[in-house]
Amino acid sequence: MEVRFLTRDDAAEWLRLRVQALRGDPEAFSASTEEYEFLDLDEVRRRLGLEGDAFVAGAFESGRMVGMAGFYREKGLKRRHKAHVWGVYVAPDARGQRVGRRLMETILARAAKIAGLEQVLLSVTTTQTAAVKLYQALGFEPFGREPRALKIGNCWIDEDYMILRLHPGNRPEKEKRP
Repeated sequence: MEVRFLTRDDAAEWLRLRVQALRGDPEAFSASTEEYEFLDLDEVRRRLGLEGDAFVAGAFESGRMVGMAGFYREKGLKRRHKAHVWGVYVAPDARGQRVGRRLMETILARAAKIAGLEQVLLSVTTTQTAAVKLYQALGFEPFGREPRALKIGNCWIDEDYMILRLHPGNRPEKEKRP
C-alpha cells in the first residue's frame, strides 16, 4: 500500500472516494453527498492544488485510492498556531489494515514540521468509535462535545472535539493576557 500526498492529478479518484464516504457513512461527515456528487473536476483540482499548510494524503492499493485525510492550517494571525484534520475516511474493504493510522501519521509528521504550529484539532461524530480510538492512540485528547451537531433526517448526532498539542512540553504555566 502506498500512502502519499495528493496532487491535482488525483482529483477524479479523490472525488470518487469522497462521494463513496459520504454515501456509505453519512453520519461520519458534516458534508453531504449532494454537495459533492456533481462537483466539477476543475474545482476538485483547484482544491487539491493546495500546498504548504494545506494538503490531503491518500492511501492507494493497486492504483485505487482506499483512504484519505485532509489538513489545513488557520490563516488568521491570532489563529495560525492551530490546524485542522478533516475528511478522514478508509474504504470498508481496507479497514483493519492500519490504513487510517498510516494516513494520520503521514499528516501529523508533515504538520510537526510547520513552523509556529502548536496544535491540531479535529471533530469526530460520537458514532465513530473506531476513529475516536485511533485519534486517542495518536495522542489527541477530547475537549468538548457539541450536542446535535448534525441532523440527518430526524436523527441528531453529537460531535466530539479533540486536540493534539504538537509540543506538549512547551505548555505555559499560566495564561498571559495583554
